[in-house]
Amino acid sequence: MAGIYIHVPYCKVKCHYCDFHFSTNHQSKDEMVRAILNELELRKDYLGKEAISTIYFGGGTPSIFSSQQLGQILNQIYKNYSLSKDIEMTLECNPDDLNKAYLSDLKTLNINRLSIGIQSFDDKILKFMNRAHTNRQTEMAIGQVFDAGFENITVDLIYGLIGTELNYWKKQLNQFLRYDIPHLSAYCLTIESKTYFGRLAKKGKLETIEDAKALEQFQYMMNFLKEKGYEQYEISNFAKDGKISRHNSAYWLGTNYLGIGPSAHSFNGTERTWNISNNHAYTAALKQNILNCETEILTTSNKFNEYILTRLRTKWGINLEDLKLLQPSAINKLKHQLIQFQENALVKEQKGFYFLTDLGKYEADGISAELFVN
Repeated sequence: MAGIYIHVPYCKVKCHYCDFHFSTNHQSKDEMVRAILNELELRKDYLGKEAISTIYFGGGTPSIFSSQQLGQILNQIYKNYSLSKDIEMTLECNPDDLNKAYLSDLKTLNINRLSIGIQSFDDKILKFMNRAHTNRQTEMAIGQVFDAGFENITVDLIYGLIGTELNYWKKQLNQFLRYDIPHLSAYCLTIESKTYFGRLAKKGKLETIEDAKALEQFQYMMNFLKEKGYEQYEISNFAKDGKISRHNSAYWLGTNYLGIGPSAHSFNGTERTWNISNNHAYTAALKQNILNCETEILTTSNKFNEYILTRLRTKWGINLEDLKLLQPSAINKLKHQLIQFQENALVKEQKGFYFLTDLGKYEADGISAELFVN
């Protein structure tokens, strides 16, 4: 079973923290759709004969595409790929793009999962981050989503925000609970160099939150959501009622996927391919039936490191027997490193699988990097 990811490279505004590939100029939307349709056809053999079990519209802001444009893309997938019967189809969307008519159209298209980019329920914070919506629009959108019959819903929130204390984050989580949404993706604010926040920080005009305060918010969230029946199945993701994201879980578990659109990545077990991060260059190439992308053939070391990087973040953990198949000579050193992390209460072991502790989850990237092989 495999997945298809469609990158929609448009947003209404540039959020001050975001370094994903997108444009606020929407004049090329129709041209972009034609390019996406062409790429879907040109790459129809990339995944072999694997059935597609998940389709994910990400971005950018996919809800900027009309329901007609989304329908064109889905029809092209139906035409060229084999789909499983219980497919999960996710659309990332912003609250200000949702209304009754649009949601009704999404239901007609059989989109069955919505990922709503809320980020905060606080209007002052939304303005600080340069988000395009207000909390009132969030309230209206969530109500309309439930009224339209969507049950598989997730929202995004950001913690570790500059100038916030634990009480702010407690209020955010309580507000989330009031909506009875079954899934939450919560990310710590990262200051990326090429963003507006990054430029301010470089000039010394933006203070960052203390690590201790961000850790306090993270630890509170883990304990709070566990008490409320949410399972932390990946560092940033919490779900109840069986609403784990099948698409994202497939990434972490090493399932093959095809990425379509500018900047999208693909993986088929032996190679990784990524499209150019430029809208014009992407569409211009596809007008000539050319794929403007780069490819990396994965070595056993690449596969070893990616297994650690993705699996260690999850509830499934890493298994030494799996890694032994990839690089037997690295196992003894890996065992020694894991024992050291256990002694420092960062890693725990259960029946041959190794997992991050709650403390270790906050240092996941650093721990993974130390376990990598050259």
